[in-house]
Amino acid sequence: MPDFTPEQIRRMHDFAEQLAELAEHHEDRWKVETTDGQIIVTMRNPTAPHRLIVKRLRRQIEAQAPAIVALNDTTMDDAHTGLTKVPDLMVIAEEDTDDTAKVVNSRDVLMVVEVVSRTNLLTDIRDKLHDYPKMGVPLYVVVDPRKDKKTVTVHSDPSAGPDGIRFRKAVPYAFGDTVIAGRWTLDTSGLKSYPADW
Repeated sequence: MPDFTPEQIRRMHDFAEQLAELAEHHEDRWKVETTDGQIIVTMRNPTAPHRLIVKRLRRQIEAQAPAIVALNDTTMDDAHTGLTKVPDLMVIAEEDTDDTAKVVNSRDVLMVVEVVSRTNLLTDIRDKLHDYPKMGVPLYVVVDPRKDKKTVTVHSDPSAGPDGIRFRKAVPYAFGDTVIAGRWTLDTSGLKSYPADW
């Protein structure tokens, strides 16, 4: 991401917030995200297989830690970088939730889970992999249900290096494996790949 002045970051953040407010009142569901100095507006149209994966993982995560909440399709942003995301699933401690806030502070998020979409897969496997560590997210789980993949990758250890702040560890799993993601253990035996004709 190019270096932006604090004023440029604030202006981009403010504009993205205005777009998000407009999107809330539109008949169709839109999400507004920022990356690499760009504002990305996309229609939310998750398929049934995508939603089922998110729901199954959400149940497992919440069952293992009653003091946390797993939110889906909720906006989080980071005032430090000006980045805004709408993850498929984010995990946050109950004590860090704020019922009056419009968005979640990304620095309070314990884990993000994204299920790779058929239509914008680079967003999850490239852009968000690049942005989440800069936003202070400590753990990023990427579920890829495409029929030629069927993988889960746990990215962790965000830290600075000569290439900037990046996740320094990535552990790959296959569907059917027991996935260790921080303090959570995820059973992936019930996850299904996208239909063969996709």
